[in-house]
Amino acid sequence: MSFSLSPSMGAAALACLSALSAAPAWAHVVLLEPVAAAATSYRAALRVGHGCDGSPTTGLTVTMPAGFVGAQPMPKPGWKVSTRVGKLAQPYVAHGKTYTDGVLEITWTAQGAENALPAAFYDEFILRGTTPSQPGPLWFKVVQTCEKGANEWVEVPAKGSSTKGIKSPAALLEVLDVRAANDHAH
Repeated sequence: MSFSLSPSMGAAALACLSALSAAPAWAHVVLLEPVAAAATSYRAALRVGHGCDGSPTTGLTVTMPAGFVGAQPMPKPGWKVSTRVGKLAQPYVAHGKTYTDGVLEITWTAQGAENALPAAFYDEFILRGTTPSQPGPLWFKVVQTCEKGANEWVEVPAKGSSTKGIKSPAALLEVLDVRAANDHAH
C-alpha cells in the first residue's frame, strides 16, 4: 500500500515528528514510529531508554488507548507477557464480526534478575493493533517497574498533543487521515 500526503498533511506530519524528535529519546518511554495512518494496522515499538534512578527495569505495563483495537503483544525472550482483556468503551467490527471485548493492557515481566533491562541500556517492547478511523492523538499510558521504584509515563495534556511542561508524558501516536490527503492530492 502506498499513499502520499498533501502539502498541509505532510507539513503537519513533519511538524509532529520534529517536535517529538526534539525531546531527548532517553527522557521517557516513546514510540519508535510516532505517526500512523487512520484505520490501519500499526506496529507499536515502545522504546524504554533508562531504568528508575539507576535501577534495572523489570516490568512494563501498557494501557491501550480508546479506539486502538485488536492489540497483540510480541513475545520477548526472557520476559513473560500477559494481557488483561475486558469490555471495550466502543465495540468494533473486524472480518465481519463485532467485538465488544478486547485487550485493555499488556504487561511484560522479566523472568529473573538476569533478564531485567539494565538502567544504562535501552530496549523496545512491541505490540500491534489497528488505529481508529478518527484521526487525532492517541496516548499509550506506560508504567515501568524497576527493581527499586517505578516510572509512571501516564500524563496526557489537557488538549492537543504538546507534552511541553509534562514531567511524565504518556507515549504519543499521532493518527493521520491519509485518505483525505490522497483525495485532496488527486
